[in-house]
Amino acid sequence: MVQFRFADGELKDLGIAWIALSVAFGILIIGPSAITRIDPAAALDLLLFAAVTAGIGFLLHELAHKFTAMHFGYPAEFRADYNMLLLAVFSAMVGFLFAAPGAVYHPRTSEKESGLIALAGPLTNVALVIVFFPLLAFGGVLGRIGAFGVFINAFLAGFNMIPYGPLDGRKVLRWSKPTFALTFLLCGGLGFAAFFGFFPTPF
Repeated sequence: MVQFRFADGELKDLGIAWIALSVAFGILIIGPSAITRIDPAAALDLLLFAAVTAGIGFLLHELAHKFTAMHFGYPAEFRADYNMLLLAVFSAMVGFLFAAPGAVYHPRTSEKESGLIALAGPLTNVALVIVFFPLLAFGGVLGRIGAFGVFINAFLAGFNMIPYGPLDGRKVLRWSKPTFALTFLLCGGLGFAAFFGFFPTPF
């Protein structure tokens, strides 16, 4: 039986990355030009929503990588990249979020296993879009959580399927072009819809 466990310091790295990404997403949604004008109570409220939605999206994305790798029998652990976390916050301040907070590290695998491990993250965000989407039918707090959850998870799904550098899309493309094409169409379409306002705005 596969035993899922966390390495020393892994939970700390996950927590720090969660906080940093919540701040970055909060800044992005508030709008860089409005940071100094927003009411502190409203800013705190917005950051709490970002923590719940971005936090869930980020944590489950990374845990999907980790647990998929462990399912294949590999030791795997998340390690935060503190320089990239700072970049995420500062990029949000200029109106664009570059979110690459760290990675799940595991031994070298086959191309297929690597592609499946990578694919697990964005597909988890797609599943969360589906989970959050029904909340859009409600008003008040539930409606806002739904809007945040759909926006952030659609963004994470689309962004991570970009076939560049350490992002998941490159590993999926290296393994299977047809699989990449289908998932990029799905995840990229969700990311495009979120970024260009086709979903109800969380602002």
